[in-house]
Amino acid sequence: QVQLVESGGGSVQAGGSLKLSCVASGDTYMNNCVAWFRQAPGKEREALASIYRGIGVTYYADSMKGRVTISQDAEGTTKLYMNTLKPEDTATYYCAAAYRCLGSALDKEMYTTWGQGTQVTVSS
Repeated sequence: QVQLVESGGGSVQAGGSLKLSCVASGDTYMNNCVAWFRQAPGKEREALASIYRGIGVTYYADSMKGRVTISQDAEGTTKLYMNTLKPEDTATYYCAAAYRCLGSALDKEMYTTWGQGTQVTVSS
């Protein structure tokens, strides 16, 4: 089994930046891809970015394209760097891991392991 723990959320003013981290533990060899999602109150959970373990191929959804960068270090921690944040970026941000990954790996149905989420609040 895999466990994921996110950190790095917080409150920031519009225009600011944040770096979120997702630490994986357990059977991390099963994390063939990891992605970041977010969910605002009353809205669907939406994909932001994904990365394939080992080869480092990344994909970005249109939602925050150009304002986010996903990366993964040698220890398997997956990071999401966000810049030029807007109030509409306020949401709970989740990382997720999947064993079977296809294409852009931005489909939330693909993911079987989720972290508990970290709150990001952007004030105007």
